[in-house]
Amino acid sequence: MLRRAPRWPRGAVGDLKPEGAARIARHLIALRTLRAGLLRPSFPVPDAPPGDKLPVRVAPSAHTRTSSWGGTVYASNGLKWAALVCGLWVTSASAQSVTVEDFARHGTVSAVSLSPGGKYVAMAVPTEDGLETQLQIVPLDGSGNVQVLRFGPQQHVSDPIWSDDDQIVVSRAKMEALHARPYSYGELLSSDVRGKTQETLFAYVKDDGARTGRRKDQGFANIDHILENEPGSVLVDFTCWSSVCGEESPTVIYKVNTRTGSRQEIERSSRPASFYYDRDGKPRLRITRSTNDLPVLHYRPAAGGEWQTVPKSLAGYTMYGLTFDKDNNTAYALISDRREPAQLYKVDFTSGTRDLLIGRDDAAVTRLLYGGHDGVPFGVIFDSDKPSIRYLDNTSEWAKLHAGLLKAFPGQMVSILDFSRDNQKVLFTTWSDRHPGSYYVLDRGAGKVQLISQVRAWIKPEQMAPMRPFEFKTKDGLKLFGFYTAKAGATGPQPLVVMAHGGPYDVYDSWTFDDDVQFLASRGYAVLQVNFRGSGGRGEAFEQLGYREWGGKMMDDVADGVRWAIDNKLADPDRICTYGASFGGYAALMNPIRYPELYKCAIGYVGVYDLQVMHKEGDIQGTKSGRRYLDRVLGDDPATLAANSPARNVDKIKIPVMLVQGRLDQRVPMDQFNALESAFKKQGTPVETLVVGGEGHGFYKPENRAELYRRMEAFLGKYLGK
Repeated sequence: MLRRAPRWPRGAVGDLKPEGAARIARHLIALRTLRAGLLRPSFPVPDAPPGDKLPVRVAPSAHTRTSSWGGTVYASNGLKWAALVCGLWVTSASAQSVTVEDFARHGTVSAVSLSPGGKYVAMAVPTEDGLETQLQIVPLDGSGNVQVLRFGPQQHVSDPIWSDDDQIVVSRAKMEALHARPYSYGELLSSDVRGKTQETLFAYVKDDGARTGRRKDQGFANIDHILENEPGSVLVDFTCWSSVCGEESPTVIYKVNTRTGSRQEIERSSRPASFYYDRDGKPRLRITRSTNDLPVLHYRPAAGGEWQTVPKSLAGYTMYGLTFDKDNNTAYALISDRREPAQLYKVDFTSGTRDLLIGRDDAAVTRLLYGGHDGVPFGVIFDSDKPSIRYLDNTSEWAKLHAGLLKAFPGQMVSILDFSRDNQKVLFTTWSDRHPGSYYVLDRGAGKVQLISQVRAWIKPEQMAPMRPFEFKTKDGLKLFGFYTAKAGATGPQPLVVMAHGGPYDVYDSWTFDDDVQFLASRGYAVLQVNFRGSGGRGEAFEQLGYREWGGKMMDDVADGVRWAIDNKLADPDRICTYGASFGGYAALMNPIRYPELYKCAIGYVGVYDLQVMHKEGDIQGTKSGRRYLDRVLGDDPATLAANSPARNVDKIKIPVMLVQGRLDQRVPMDQFNALESAFKKQGTPVETLVVGGEGHGFYKPENRAELYRRMEAFLGKYLGK
C-alpha cells in the first residue's frame, strides 16, 4: 500500500494546487508527552524547547557496533521500545558564528525508504558537487557493502519506492533551487537491489540514430499504489503533457510490472485526474477539476461499480488522503464541505455516510499518522500554528509506539516514514526548529534503534536559535499565526528581519529548521514570520481571503505582525528590515511602500515586482489554467496592478534596497528584476544587486548560496548594525 497525500506546495510564486496527487506521506509530527484523554487531546510543542534537550544522540555502549557504512546500532539491553534510553549530547554553544558555507551546504541525503522485508534502506544521496543524486541501497544488518546505483550521468533521482523486497522504483528528478532538493519530472526507473537489472518504466527516450528509444511516453508518470498481493507490481497514473494532448490531457492508470516494464491499462479519465484505491487496487475515488478549477468528485460505492457523483452529504467540497480499512468499505479521509479547514472523517462507502473523528475550526489537518505497513490513521497533525498531534485512541499500540519515540528524543519531533511488512521495523526521522534531521530504524522485536544518516551533521543544534510560535489579532480582527526566532538567551528588543514566505497561497511557515532563519539569527538578528491571510494550512476559505490582496490586506497582516513584535518588546523599532524570496521578495519591497515608517532596508530575492509583467511573462501565464489563476488571485485591472507593483512605485521606497536574481529563472524571469532595477535607475536611486548566471528561481550551487549570505550579512550590518 502506498500512502496517498496531496503534493504539498514548494513555496514558489504561483504554484497551482494539484488535488490529491500521490506521494509517500512523510508526516510531520509534533508531540512532547502523552496525556490522558480520548479522541481530542492536543499535545503542543513548547514555545522554546530548552537548549539542553537538543540534540539527542544514540549513546554507544558495550552492545554498540558500527557497520561498514557508518551507521550506529544501539541495543537496549532488553528494555521495551517505549523505554529506550538515549544519551543527551549537551555542550555549550560556540562563541564563534557558524560559517556561511555551513548554511549553504546541501544535506547528505534527500530521501530514505525502508524495504518491505526490512532488510534494506534506500537513500537518495547527492554527490559532493551536487550535480547528481544517486541511490544507495544499504543492508541494515551490516553484512554487505552499500550498493550505489546511478541512473545516468549528472542525473537526479527522488521518491524511492519499494515494489518488492528486492525491487525499487525511483523518479528521475530535477533540482528545485529554493528548497535545494530533487523533484520528479515524471520519468520512472526501476532496479533490483544489486543494480544488475534496470528498467525504464516511463520516459521519453529519443532515437539516437543508431538505436530507437524503447519508451515514447509523452507525459508525467507517478506511482499511485503498490499491489501488495502481486509483489513487484504497482499502479501508475500517467497524464499526457498539455503541449502534446492539450490542457485537458487524459490520465491513464496502468498496472506495471516493475521487473519487466510490461504495463496494462486498467482505468482512464478523459481529463487530468487523481485516483484513490482500495486495498485490492481498485479505483474508488476520482478527483478532476471543473472549467472553473473547482474539484469534481466521483466515487464507486462498491468496487467494480459505475462512477457516481460524491453526494454533498459525504463531501461538500473536497475529499483527499483516502485510506481504506481491510473490509474495502470503511475508509478514512480528509474532507472539507465549505472550504473550511479539512478534518478527518470515517466514511462508509456503501451507505454513503460519515463520522467526524478529529478536526479544528481554525487549522486544517495537515498530516495523517498511519498505524503500520497497511494500517489506517491513528492520529493527525496540525502544524500551521504551534505543532500539535491528536490521537484517535491513546491506548492503541501505534499511539504508544509513537509517544515512546518522542519520549526517547525529547525536544524533537518524530515523523514515521515507513514500516516493514511485519511491522517489526519502523523507519522514522527526528528533527526540530534547530535540528535539520536524522533518520533511524527501530527494531521493535530486538528493542534497538539504528542511526541511518544525519541530514547535515555539521549543523550543531546547540548553536541554533529557538523558534517561538505566536498568534495575534489583526486590526480588522482576524486571528493569525506566526513564528519569532532569536538567538537563545536574547532579551529585550532585537534588530529584526521580517521574512514573508513564498507562494503565497497553499504555502505557510511552520516550526521547522530553516537555513535563512538560522543564518540570520546566528548573525544577531531576530526573524519574524507571519502566516498572513492567503497562507496554507487553514483551509481554502482562509486562502481566498488573500485573493487580490497582494498589495493590500496581505501587507497589512505583515505590518500588524511587526507591530505585535514591537509592542511585545521583541523588536527594536529603529532596526527593522524586510527580506523574502519569490512572493516573499514582492512583500519585502511592497511592505515598505505601504508602511515606510517601519523599515530601514529591504532585500528582494527572485521576487515579483511588476504584476502587469507577471500577467505577460513567466511559466504561469502560458496555460489557460495559469491565466485563470492569475486573474483569480491578482485581478486584471491595470490601475490596480500598477498600484500594487513595487516597480511602479519606486518613488515611495526611501530605504536602501538589495536585489538578488538568477538569470535562468523561468517562474519569475529577469523581466521582473529589470523592471525594478530600471525604475530605480530612472529615479537616480542606487540599489545593490547580485545577479548570478546559471541559476534559476533561487540559488542551488553552494558557492552561490554562500555568496548570497555574505552579501546579506554585509548589507544588514551596514543598515541595521549588530
